[in-house]
Amino acid sequence: MTAVVFIHGTGVREPGFSALAGRVAAGLSALRDGLRVVPYYWGGTHGATLAAGGASLPPATGTTRGLAEAPAAPDGEDDADAWAVLYADPYAELALAAAGARPAVERPPGHVPPEQALRARLAALAAEGDGPAAELGPGLARAATRLAAEPLLARAAGALAPGDLATLAARSLAASVVAGLLDADSPLIPAGDTRDAVTAGLARALGASPGGTERGLRSLALRTAGAAASRAAVRRRRALTEAVHPAAGDIMRYLSRGAAVRAGLRDLVAGLQPPVALVGHSLGGVIALDTLVSAPLPAVRLLVTAGSQGPFLYESGSLPSLEHPAPLPPHVPDWLNLYDPRDLLGHVGAGLFPGRVTDVPVDSRQPFPAAHSAYWSHPAVYRHIAERLP
Repeated sequence: MTAVVFIHGTGVREPGFSALAGRVAAGLSALRDGLRVVPYYWGGTHGATLAAGGASLPPATGTTRGLAEAPAAPDGEDDADAWAVLYADPYAELALAAAGARPAVERPPGHVPPEQALRARLAALAAEGDGPAAELGPGLARAATRLAAEPLLARAAGALAPGDLATLAARSLAASVVAGLLDADSPLIPAGDTRDAVTAGLARALGASPGGTERGLRSLALRTAGAAASRAAVRRRRALTEAVHPAAGDIMRYLSRGAAVRAGLRDLVAGLQPPVALVGHSLGGVIALDTLVSAPLPAVRLLVTAGSQGPFLYESGSLPSLEHPAPLPPHVPDWLNLYDPRDLLGHVGAGLFPGRVTDVPVDSRQPFPAAHSAYWSHPAVYRHIAERLP
């Protein structure tokens, strides 16, 4: 009788684990008679907990500003909310202004569009290169060229005074540059004071009056949209942290103190009659791989990982038991690695361990992060495993 040890992933606790293990047992037993599915519930004993009851979390009260001396926005709101929206969509304010414009009407011959002066200033700004916003990082010239061709400018100009249009354009440029740094995962993001000073200079260069509204001009809809996400997250930080900390904490705890988890798995396998297959999901696959690499387990004839980070940890030098470019030890059994192309936490290993890993894609038709948890509801996953069980 083949024994299948199922090893769960991060953040799984009871009663969810029993339901998950039962689903896996039913899925495999439906395709293969005589199986013994043995759950390895490491989360209850070795999973992460907030041992001091969350004493490391900042108090839930207070503002989103971290420094008491930081100046408040003119209307009493923290403009980090609005900038958060702009980093996601640098044209958000322009789009809101454009939505409020009056319907377009036919203009008399010789009429100069109100946005024409701004487009000319944007072109001149682009010709200067990135210098006028060097403190923010590269990309100003590209952002100015793109904005100058943006159709939203014409509509927004119909709803705003020229100086206000210039201010929103300056904020759009600054947001575009900083968003580029965020997309590139830059370790150097300008502080808010630097960003605001550069934005004020850009606004003046684009035609806004000195000392204008570069901090205060913000649509109520935009401010509310930003606040709905940003402030709610800060005020609910304890609840959010307690909700997600088992998953993140499990990973950090395993990578720093994983010996006990591996020892528990070895003891479990030692009490089983061969042949044995280890089936691990997410971090469970890492635990299984690490355990097998560390020392031979002759009873184990098959390793199955699903949505697992083992290959990535190995390539990045983070797998505890094996450091790149050391090869996979000969005593590691056949390895079936299942991954969903939409699962950003699933990785492949054939390119790292040629001839030792069989990577098989499975498509749950779910987006991430749902794809990461959908393996055990996918019939193809069970078929692939059942076909290879010893």
